Amino acid sequence: MSTTAPPKPEPAKVETAFSVIGKRNRKIEGRRKVTGAAVYTDDLAFPRMLHARILRSPHAHARIKSIDLTRALAHPGVVAGCTGKDMPVPYGIIPWTRDEYALGLDKVAYVGDAVACLAATDERTAAEALALIEVEYEVLPTVLTIEDALAHDDEPHQVNPFAKKGNVSKHVGLTFGDVDGALAASDVTIEETFEYAGSTHVPIEPHCAIGVPELNGVITVYSSTQVPHYLHRELARVLEMPADRIRVIQPTVGGGFGGKSEPFDLEFCVAWLARATGRPVKLLYTREEVFYAHRGRHPMRLTYKAGVSKDGALTGVKSKIHIDGGAYSSFGLVTTYYSGQLLTAPYRFPTYEFDSTRVFTNKPCCGPKRGHGSVQPRFAFECLLDMLAEKVGMDPIEIRRKNFIGDNTRTVNELRVTSNGFLECLSIVERASGWKERFRKLPFGKGLGVAGSMYISGTNYPIYPNDMPQSAVQIRVDRSGRVTVFCGASDIGQGSDSLLAYVVAEELGVELEAIRVVAADTDLTPVDMGAYSSRVTFMVGNAAIDAVKKLKKPIQQAVAEHWDVPAHSVWLAGGKVGTWDDPEKSMSPAEAFVLAESKFGTLGSVGSYNTPKDVHGTYRGGTIGASPAYSFTAHIAEVDVDVETGMVDVKKIWLAHDCGRAINPTLVEGQMDGSAYMGFAEAIMEEQAFKPTGLHDGPSLLDYKIPTSMDCPAFESHIVESVDAEGPYGAKEAGEGPLHPSVPAIANAIHDAIGVRMTQLPFTPAKVLKALREKRTAGRAWKGVV
Repeated sequence: MSTTAPPKPEPAKVETAFSVIGKRNRKIEGRRKVTGAAVYTDDLAFPRMLHARILRSPHAHARIKSIDLTRALAHPGVVAGCTGKDMPVPYGIIPWTRDEYALGLDKVAYVGDAVACLAATDERTAAEALALIEVEYEVLPTVLTIEDALAHDDEPHQVNPFAKKGNVSKHVGLTFGDVDGALAASDVTIEETFEYAGSTHVPIEPHCAIGVPELNGVITVYSSTQVPHYLHRELARVLEMPADRIRVIQPTVGGGFGGKSEPFDLEFCVAWLARATGRPVKLLYTREEVFYAHRGRHPMRLTYKAGVSKDGALTGVKSKIHIDGGAYSSFGLVTTYYSGQLLTAPYRFPTYEFDSTRVFTNKPCCGPKRGHGSVQPRFAFECLLDMLAEKVGMDPIEIRRKNFIGDNTRTVNELRVTSNGFLECLSIVERASGWKERFRKLPFGKGLGVAGSMYISGTNYPIYPNDMPQSAVQIRVDRSGRVTVFCGASDIGQGSDSLLAYVVAEELGVELEAIRVVAADTDLTPVDMGAYSSRVTFMVGNAAIDAVKKLKKPIQQAVAEHWDVPAHSVWLAGGKVGTWDDPEKSMSPAEAFVLAESKFGTLGSVGSYNTPKDVHGTYRGGTIGASPAYSFTAHIAEVDVDVETGMVDVKKIWLAHDCGRAINPTLVEGQMDGSAYMGFAEAIMEEQAFKPTGLHDGPSLLDYKIPTSMDCPAFESHIVESVDAEGPYGAKEAGEGPLHPSVPAIANAIHDAIGVRMTQLPFTPAKVLKALREKRTAGRAWKGVV
């Protein structure tokens, strides 16, 4: 941190000189993590703690006719057990789709669905005793595909008992303008179907939860969750306890990526068992259970038709999307909307229609994975856009420039776009990759591909309707110079704790070492909605600025009176307090805090943030996908395809991302690289596949393919700062948007390399070879090779 006074701002301008913001500061929890001092949920232990294990269904679809725990409870070391009848209240992250039970009540809906739970003196004993639980099942017909789900609406085939119509989870159909007329009048139209395989998050840390009964009747649940507030609400409902008797604490989280952004069976089980036994109860998923808990990327089948005029201007876009949701709803209502709502920038769509249907199947439930709901449509459309460019003889980058939507505008579906740095992103990757000199000019087997995207900076409304703040921050200042920040935000590795510290350090001038962040404890912190939808930087950042600026005023006033100078001349920066009116005057922040506390009493403040109300349309569903700001990204990928083996070697990905102002460039670059890595992984390797019986094809890190560091391409990340008028210091999101273009950029690069369009993910050697055989059969030449 700088120790010099900040430049004096010009009276007519907003202050833009920062001491902390925009600098490459360390993460405040970084040392704890790299030294092993960070405490994760599974690191915690309590006196007399029991260990629990869950019995899971061997059937993909079955009625539970009876469950008998008698023999299991008699096993030495087993202390207690529970079944679905002990927690008969359904739950769900979205209030309108509560369709899960903590443990199966009447039926199971996928292999691995939870049936019963036992707590014992140690984990091995609990696992052994599971085999003694007697369950009688009536096996039902299994529904494993989108086609099966749509074909059967009879009761034996109904996967989810809460479904209103057969196996349809949610259907959304929205039209903006005369799409059919626009397509009919287009000079060129193309229609293509794409398939996106499902994938899962694979966090380093498996899900873990501990229930602890307190002497005052409170049940405290420690959990590796991304959403302490929502977990708190659902625990109170399912346990049928007053909410003020529940406490949720999130220790350090070892990765989430969306996979821990809703309540899970283990959290309810440990809470119930802790209350029943009066002892702490821990439950840690095995790696296999993490695959069954899932909530990962939805498999989708996407058919797109789009038209352009001769000059490459889009005329209309029409899609029909089918989504495999697995057994339960999760965030599925939102997913169905997101699959259409979030496609309408960075390009201008004159007309647009999407018809999206999510179905239930007898597989683990899908939910939000990094870039929730819009990664799959972005893959399809960005490939289709390249196909249109080729048809009208345009460079793929130029067709994207041609259709740029601009800034401070509205999309066809009435989403408000503020700052927009997409054109700069395109230009940066174009130059960095040598696109103009190399595209369509590389030897056969080598190619370049481009893609763009947008993503939200937080959802405009909370998951359940309310008018209360979506984020809140409380700050307490101690006369020692210490500042404590209380916030319900969930740090899952993205750096939200550091964000809070940076804001306070910037505004109060204290060193980062003087700041303590207390986060994600429902007893101590104000409510925050959690770490999902890239909302934290934008919303928590704004709430923190609101709180600290309120606190800053009395400190400046007290110092100003002490020095007999105007309050607006007092600055706090770099571990010092000074005044522009007299460069010789200075004091430490602690001295300034003492002056302020002496004058005004104990120093503290609160701040909050709620999204603006004019960022969406008034039609039904218009709020879903609406965001206070959008990020924009462009990628160019370079690939080398071995036509003998079908292996795709992604050599490099150039990525440029408009994150508004980069609060900490190092953290932004880390998010960009991590996002591009995950997109690359889904393009080349990842697939959550199942056998015809509904059994997972390989629920282990030996069978589920993810790239190691040795498999990764080089990533070259470029930050674009559009500086959004409403973001904290101008910031927008950086954690999910940079993932979207990776997959279509790779697909488009494969086409440049060997002349085939890859429409099914992942791009395995077998699929590449099949596409090459079909091209050779058709006799199509590419780069002079047939």
